[in-house]
Amino acid sequence: MIQNERASRHEHVLDVARQMMTAARTAPKGKGVDIIEIAMVTGNDLKVLSDKMVAMVEEHGMKFFLRDAANILQAECVIIIGTREQAQGLNCGHCGYPTCAGRPEGVPCAINSVDVGIAIGSACATAADLRVDTRVMFSAGLAAQQLEWLPGCRSVYAIPVSASSKNPFFDRKPKEEKEE
Repeated sequence: MIQNERASRHEHVLDVARQMMTAARTAPKGKGVDIIEIAMVTGNDLKVLSDKMVAMVEEHGMKFFLRDAANILQAECVIIIGTREQAQGLNCGHCGYPTCAGRPEGVPCAINSVDVGIAIGSACATAADLRVDTRVMFSAGLAAQQLEWLPGCRSVYAIPVSASSKNPFFDRKPKEEKEE
């Protein structure tokens, strides 16, 4: 049997993405509390995510969302990683407030933010070990958060994944206006 790499690439990338999700899940967590949520976006939902990013430019004017939205369409899949909000009760002050009880609604627990960062790093390290291309995108993560794809999560980030002859997430050119 002869199997061409081009014929198996998509499934291979999805397998790598699943390993990335496992790496994110098993990454160390502050205080040993796992409040991370992880999902993989594929198929038509990549277009839904991209379209949401384009629509968001009208709301906030951040033009780089247009470039990132086009980038999403070049990915085989996108991993989204977020954290549910849960104060860890350490009264550590890392959030800027002396106690967890004194932290205003909407201010994230710093431990939760660090946990999602460690999970993202672990996922991207796995991708690098397996020689697929990634990029961490706050823009696509915010769109996924607004789409409520990780219910109850805040601080959602996205990692598009690709395996092509040229990394589509490197040497990116800014998009100035929406393409018709």
